[in-house]
Amino acid sequence: MSIEDNKAIVGRWFTEFWGNPWNPAVIDELAAPDIRFEYSLHQPLRGRDQVRAFAESFRAAFPDLNFWGTADLIAEGDYVVGQWEGGGTHTGDVDFTDLPIGSVSAASEKTMRFTGTTVLKVQNGLIAEEVGLDDGVKVLQQLGIIPTS
Repeated sequence: MSIEDNKAIVGRWFTEFWGNPWNPAVIDELAAPDIRFEYSLHQPLRGRDQVRAFAESFRAAFPDLNFWGTADLIAEGDYVVGQWEGGGTHTGDVDFTDLPIGSVSAASEKTMRFTGTTVLKVQNGLIAEEVGLDDGVKVLQQLGIIPTS
């Protein structure tokens, strides 16, 4: 596939997986069956089922969750890089426990807003890897898990 094709796949993924409203069907359409999915604030995931469970849990805790690109996508070969920002408010009736330390009890009303950069690998028209680095310290501070300095 061309670099432009890969950017179009990632652009759709960012819009439908990370945007609001989200489209759960995009996981089966664009993620490779054994997708590698890693972010600094979450346990590494492998496969569509784990990614789907993560997204459902994250969105149950933060129903208004929304992320968007803040710069043009950059692509080379199979890799596409995107910068983003976003967040949401914890109004869901579930505890948010998917963090390296601490948790937030149900419907805490705490808002998180943060930025990051993600590198995605596209192979045969499917996202094989999504590895991101986000501003995790800021999130933990906003959720009241670690103190602000």
